[in-house]
Amino acid sequence: MTGRSPRLGRLRRVAPEGRTGRPAEARGAKPRRRGAQPKVVALGGGMGLSASLAALRRITGDLTAVVTVADDGGSSGRLRDELGVLPPGDLRKALAALCGDDDWGQTWARVIQHRFESKGDLHEHAVGNLLIVALWEQLGDHVQALDLVGKLLGAHGRVLPMSAVPLELQALVKGHDPDLPDEVGTVRGQANVALTPGEVQSVHVVPHDPPAVPEAVAAVLDADWVVLGPGSWFSSVIPHLLVPELLDALSRTRARRVLSLNLAPQPGETEGFSPQRHLEVLGRHAPKLALDVVLADEAAVPDRESLADAARRFGAAVELAPVARTDGSPRHDPELLAAAYDRIFRMHGRIGPWR
Repeated sequence: MTGRSPRLGRLRRVAPEGRTGRPAEARGAKPRRRGAQPKVVALGGGMGLSASLAALRRITGDLTAVVTVADDGGSSGRLRDELGVLPPGDLRKALAALCGDDDWGQTWARVIQHRFESKGDLHEHAVGNLLIVALWEQLGDHVQALDLVGKLLGAHGRVLPMSAVPLELQALVKGHDPDLPDEVGTVRGQANVALTPGEVQSVHVVPHDPPAVPEAVAAVLDADWVVLGPGSWFSSVIPHLLVPELLDALSRTRARRVLSLNLAPQPGETEGFSPQRHLEVLGRHAPKLALDVVLADEAAVPDRESLADAARRFGAAVELAPVARTDGSPRHDPELLAAAYDRIFRMHGRIGPWR
C-alpha cells in the first residue's frame, strides 16, 4: 500500500425499487473483523484492468488480479506462436499497475513495460514479456513464476492467469465484411475481435471448456469483493465468464461483486453501446450471474433509469461517481476510482473501517 488517501469523489446511488438480488448477508457473506483490509479480486485484462488495479492497490493490501490469456497480437502473440506459452502481455501490464509509487516501483514499472526498437527479432518485444516467459521456462510453473516477478517488482498484490492454457477468442460478428452488412460471420483472435468494424453478437473461447488456474478459483471463493471490469468488453471482461470453473466460482462465492463500467464505447468492439447495453450483453453470456453493485461515471450515463433497470436484472444497485480524468480523455483517474471503490466497500460492506 502507498499510505496515500484517495481523493474523495461524490458517490450517488441509483437503487431501483423492487431490487431482486439478495443482500450479501443472505448469501452467507463472511463477516470480517473490524479494521481488517478487504480481500479483493479484480478480473479483466489490458488497460482496463490496469486502471482498476492502480486504484485498488491504494485502498487494500490484499489484492489479486485474475487476467485473461487470449491475447494473440504484438509481442505476446509472437511469443505465444513461437514458444507455445500463455500470452504474457496482459499479465505484465497487471504487474506494472501493481508497482508502488516510490522510486523502486516506478523504475521497475518502466523497465518491464519497455519495448525494444530494432530492425531485428527483438523489435517491439516488451522486457517484461521476456522476463515472464524466461521464468516460466526455468520454473515450469505459471503461478510460481508470476509470484517471483511480483516479489522482484515489489508489487502490491498478486497476478494470476485465469486459465492454464492459451485461449483463442472467437466472435460472431454481423457486418464484418462491409460488402455484406447483414451477414454474420466468425472473427478469430482477440486482436481481430477488438478491431472488427462489424457488430459483435457474441464471443466464445477455444478450447470451449478451458481449465481454470486453481489459485484463481480459490482467490474468488475466498474474496470479500470481486471486481469485474472496466476494459474491452468482449475481449477482456466477458472471457472470464467463459471459463466454466471461474464462472462457477463467481456464482458460488460469498463475496460481493461489483461491475465497473467503461467511460465510453470502444471503437469497433462496442461502437454505439449505451451503458445498459454493456450489461445486456454481459447477461446474455452469463444469464445466471448476480451482481451487487454497478459502478459508472455519472457523466457517462445519459439514461440513469434504463441503467438502473438493467442493473436490477442482476440484483444490483447502481453507484454513480466521478471517476474519469479531468483532461477529457476516456481514462479512469486512479485516485477518483480508488475513492469510489473505497466508499462502495464501506457502504455495501456494512463493516469498517477497513484500515
